[in-house]
This record gives sequence, C-alpha cells and structure tokens, in this order.
Amino acid sequence: MNLNITDLLKKIIFGILLLFSLMLLLGFVLGKTAHPPETDIVKFIENNPDRSAIKWMRNDSVVVDNNSDKMMCLASTVKIILAIEYAEQAASKKIDPDQMIPIRELDKFYIPNTDGGAYPRWLKSFNDKIEDRHISIRNIVKGMIWYSSNANTEWLCKKLGLENINTRLEKMEVKNHDKIFYPVSALFVGKEKFPDLKNDKLTQELRAMTMEEYHRVTYIIQEKLLKDPDYKSDLGSFGFDVQRVWSDNLPSSTTAEYVDIMRKINSRSYFIKETQQYLDDIMERLLLNPKNRSWLNHAGMKGGSTSSVLTKALYTTDTKGNTTEMAYFFNDLERDEVKALSGSMNSFELDVIKNRLSKSDIIAISSNYGQGNQTKRKR
Repeated sequence: MNLNITDLLKKIIFGILLLFSLMLLLGFVLGKTAHPPETDIVKFIENNPDRSAIKWMRNDSVVVDNNSDKMMCLASTVKIILAIEYAEQAASKKIDPDQMIPIRELDKFYIPNTDGGAYPRWLKSFNDKIEDRHISIRNIVKGMIWYSSNANTEWLCKKLGLENINTRLEKMEVKNHDKIFYPVSALFVGKEKFPDLKNDKLTQELRAMTMEEYHRVTYIIQEKLLKDPDYKSDLGSFGFDVQRVWSDNLPSSTTAEYVDIMRKINSRSYFIKETQQYLDDIMERLLLNPKNRSWLNHAGMKGGSTSSVLTKALYTTDTKGNTTEMAYFFNDLERDEVKALSGSMNSFELDVIKNRLSKSDIIAISSNYGQGNQTKRKR
C-alpha cells in the first residue's frame, strides 16, 4: 500500500508540474500575441520617442521636427554620401563612370548571408550590363544605392578613398556625422582582434574598443580581403550579440543633417550641373517607372536596416512644384519590429509626399520628448 500511495503522489506532483508548465507556456504565447509589434509608423514614433527621430520639410517649411539632433545609427542610408562623392569625382573627371571593373574584384567583398542577398540580386538584375565578367563603375554605384549591396559599398570605399568620402562631409558642412569606414571589413573585427573569444566575452571586448582602434583594424582586414580569398570564408564568432555590436558601431548622424543633404540634392542648385546629372542617374530610380513620372519631376531615396535599425532619407519635387524632404530613423529595435515597420514605410512615405497625413497624426509625430539627446545608445 505504501508503494502505491507513493507512486500516486508522484503522479499527482508530476501532473501539477506539467499543468503549471503548460500554463506558463500558454501565458507566454498569449502575451506575445497580445502585444504584436507596432506596424503603424505614426503610432510607433508617438509611443517610442527614445527610439525615434524624424524631420520633415515641405516647400522649405518645417512640418515635423522631433529629436532631429539626436545621433542615431544610419545603417545603409549612409551610402548617400558615397553616391555624392562618386558624382563629384565623375564630374571632375577623377574617375570614369564607364570604366569596366572585373566582377572578381567585387566578389572579394561579398560575404554570403550578411546582406540579405543584395549582391547576387544586383548581379542577376544587371546581367545584361555585364561584359566578359566586367561591369562599369556607374552600375556598381547603382548596385550600392538600388540594391544596397555591401560588397559594392566596400569596393567603392576603396576606389573613391575613405579620406575623400569623409572630407566630402566637411565640404558639405555636415557637422554631426561619425566617420565612415569599411562596412564589410568591420564584420571581421572580432575574428581579427580576438580570435579565441566567443559570445559574451567577445562582445565585451568589442564594446570596450575605442572607435579609433576599431577603424584601424578594419584597414588591416580590408587588405587581407583583397589579398587572401580564403580570409572571408570564416567570420569567426558572429552571433546575434556580436552582430548588434557591428550595427551599433556603424556611422551615426541626425535626421536634421540628412534632411539638409536631401535639400541640397533636391534644390538643383547646390551641386554643379554635371554632378547633379550623375546624382540623378543614381538616386532617381523611382522615375524609371512611368506612373511615378506622371506626378513627380524628381524623387530620390535611400534606406537602411540591420537587425535593430531602420532608417530612410528621401526627397521629391512633384509636377506642381511642391518639394518634400524627410529623414526618419529608428534605433534599438527588436527584429520583429524591424520587419513590422518595414512593411509600413511605403504607405507612410506616400502620405508624407502627398501631404495626406491628418493634423492629429502630424501632432503625434511632432512631440519633442527626448529632444537634444545626442548620445548613440549602446545595447
């Protein structure tokens, strides 16, 4: 009898524990379901002032200015600066946009599974532009802006010269902007600097590095990628936390600076005619669509994203002469938030460009909580 009672008690206890575990699991699932990631960009900005910044101008007047001086990670939106430097060098005959470059030189900087497939998509789309496995610099720049290929960006950083690119920021009087460096080489900083560390220890050491040292190591890695085709075959320890460090260390700037850059392009008067023509060729892909040309005279944009960052800068001039410039940045996002908000960007931008946002929506995204915080938050 004692044995049977003991067995019965064990079964009862096991059943209680199992039921408790199921209740916890159900509560977790329901909690996740009850609080899905925000998809409405207006509501996200309103409810997440510490993770948002936006500046929007229409016809030279400020419509929204919320946290516009806050330094935030740019992700691939920074590639606009490289496009401008390319246009300046092409206009001044320092480079030939039609020079054909071996694709193998770009292949050196393509790291599979790190760019969302941007590089192979660009090559496939531009297959008719490839001659004997060579492609023009002009089309390499389009691959950077249109497809956001990091391999193209890394190659252009070398071709245009990082010093020239960063000096361009000074010439354009862009004051609040981090130094631009090699984005693909930066993926390997952990492997190069701390080859024996992994996970938390590696993350701690990477975060402890000064940006000067971080940049210095990327130069070393760049030379290795150029000379040793096997170097890129192994990223080393590159888990989610290490990826977040890479994302955090990408250049930061402000929505105020990027709206000013958009205004320079949209004005049609800041750059000389030849530079503007090269910029239009790169930036105004939207106008390849006849439907867009029916209501827009000029339009350009570039966005960027990582697993925790979502950014966009844009400009338009419609057929009635109305001008719009906007930059909006989100940092410190969860992965599901990046995905959810990305799906709403197009409709939000159309509402802005066509001036369709309601007064209440404009008020909601105009609140200035956290204004003036110029420190990039480290995760």
